[in-house]
Amino acid sequence: MPILHVRNVPKLTYERLQQQAMGRQTSLSAEVVRLLDYALYDVDSQRARREVLETIHRRRRASRPVKGRPDSVVLLRRDRSR
Repeated sequence: MPILHVRNVPKLTYERLQQQAMGRQTSLSAEVVRLLDYALYDVDSQRARREVLETIHRRRRASRPVKGRPDSVVLLRRDRSR
């Protein structure tokens, strides 16, 4: 398994990591790996949400009525009135 060394960690950050690890009854290394995994997962899920929203926006733009062509609602109302 790869090893990651982190230098110049601010003292307050280090102390907070230690406290959090103690609170979870894990090692400092395990807590740092957990936090890194969580941060990367959060970035991935934000990217996925952004992609879904972009797809929705693209579909909305594509589904707008073209000038000169009747809207689907108009067509459905015509069909139902027959």
